[in-house]
Amino acid sequence: MANDGTIGNVGTVGDFILQRLQQWNVSRVYGYPGDGINGIMGAFGRQDAVEFVQTRHEEMAAFMACAHAKFTGQAGVCLATSGPGAIHLLNGLYDAKMDHQPVVAIVGQQKRAALGGDYQQEVDLQTLFKDVAHEFVQTAMVPEQVRHLIDRAFRIAQEQRTVTCIIIPNDLQELDAVDTPPREHGTVHSGIGTVGRNLVPSAASLQQAAEILNRGRKVAILAGAGALGAADELIQAADLLGAGIAKALLGKAAVPDDLPFVTGSIGIIGTRPSFEMMSGCDTLLMVGSSFPYAEFLPPEGQARGVQIDIDARMTSLRYPMECNLIGDARETLKALLPLLDRKSDRGWRMEIEGNMQRWRQTMARRAMDAAAPINPQLPFHELSKRLPDDCVLTCDSGSVASWYALHLQMRQGMQASLSGGLSTMGCAVPYAIAAKYAYPDRPVIALAGDGAMQMNGINGLITIAKNWRAWSKPNLVVMVLNNRDLNFVSWEQRGQQSDPKYAPSQDLPDFAYADFARMLGLHGLRVESADQVGAAWDQALAADRPCVLEFVADANVPPLPPHMTRAQAKSYYEALDKGDPDAQAIRTALEKQQSES
Repeated sequence: MANDGTIGNVGTVGDFILQRLQQWNVSRVYGYPGDGINGIMGAFGRQDAVEFVQTRHEEMAAFMACAHAKFTGQAGVCLATSGPGAIHLLNGLYDAKMDHQPVVAIVGQQKRAALGGDYQQEVDLQTLFKDVAHEFVQTAMVPEQVRHLIDRAFRIAQEQRTVTCIIIPNDLQELDAVDTPPREHGTVHSGIGTVGRNLVPSAASLQQAAEILNRGRKVAILAGAGALGAADELIQAADLLGAGIAKALLGKAAVPDDLPFVTGSIGIIGTRPSFEMMSGCDTLLMVGSSFPYAEFLPPEGQARGVQIDIDARMTSLRYPMECNLIGDARETLKALLPLLDRKSDRGWRMEIEGNMQRWRQTMARRAMDAAAPINPQLPFHELSKRLPDDCVLTCDSGSVASWYALHLQMRQGMQASLSGGLSTMGCAVPYAIAAKYAYPDRPVIALAGDGAMQMNGINGLITIAKNWRAWSKPNLVVMVLNNRDLNFVSWEQRGQQSDPKYAPSQDLPDFAYADFARMLGLHGLRVESADQVGAAWDQALAADRPCVLEFVADANVPPLPPHMTRAQAKSYYEALDKGDPDAQAIRTALEKQQSES
């Protein structure tokens, strides 16, 4: 490659696209073929530097690109054909957008001469992608554009931590590439360069933040996805301030859970110690989080606030902060730490640690409660003590996210993620596949409910069966919580609407997940007894190939909020009195969990 960024004779536009992706350190593209991208697919066959991973559906390709970004910090790339293929990308792309992940979508389009002619599969892709990729969505019309469109798409995706999109008409893909546009008026000459924020706020704003935190007697820290990579600094800050650390779901791996002052998750599926800490604090330090639920943050006016975020647009959005520090979480905390005073009064910290110790005992008891046939908390409780040191965890939306949040204890070196802002179903298995491609030597565990498995997960197993032999260590476990119910929505109907479960919308068919896995050549284990749960995890984690671990679970164990108000309790019982089909079992489970609180 020459110093000016040119790469010599590169063949077609399709060839050039892949070579430019390689220069942006892209080693893998997730997608599904179609005639709208035939020119690019042909280019894949003429090189071996960029791998093409065939997914079962374009939505899964976008999920995998998002997961790649989440687990590696690099931009993820997905590829789809025109029309229906492009449309299929949207859900996964919105997942990336709402979780602030850099993803570049490359999509095909009909021939340029046909555009505007109501041609088959002609969709106005600029308009279609304008919301999800509003920072940058452009259509290439001539080969001279392609270089700067790719460069800008990657630079903007990485710098803004967002989704960008490049639309490539299929006839353009076959033309001769132009790697160096002519040096004349109206041309653009872009380069690769590097992208990265390493901002540290001004000395004055750091001093203001330190004064607020030093004056606080009861400091609470809330860490989100933006705090990943800043564990040591968060722990030092909490030690100096005598604070506890609560975690938004996307920040579950930000600090280890084996520290006594880490109160775990916060919110509707959070812990009671996190709720109590936020209810009692006089100072709030929010680091890299846009946690949305105001009712789980301090009442407005109770606490002084300091927020650290890389994006100024996200500051003072969830709580009226007194001081906003715009910068990278780790570097900002490093600059802030020397200004913090160590608090001699550790009473607040001792209160937090005592609350957390009692909560862990409560959750252990709840996991052991009898159910028919398996308490859904038990598989998570048993997994937690068996988690491999360097594992990557992925989780779907639904009741599995509740048990993931409450029972899994993260340790240093682990990674974990789910769909945060969008909270979409169907992401856990494609996330896990992308994690395995990114880290083929690390154990990966996907946690899914049966609703999500019937959306995307079953098809994802086909992708796993197709590709697992290429992984250096094929240790991947897909856990399925089979309760034949769209469980979290059933509980929302009861707790929020006072409505009984509506069976036609909530009941799911009983699919044989483990049998299906074995049919594909994977391991498959179906567990129907509580006393087999731990041994099943041992077997699945030691398997010589990917394993589907199916637990037949009780749908009537409630994922209760950490603080149930009288109004919520009233809604649950009103729903049961209206003729809920599982009323007696639910009433027993509700009373059992409330008595253990």
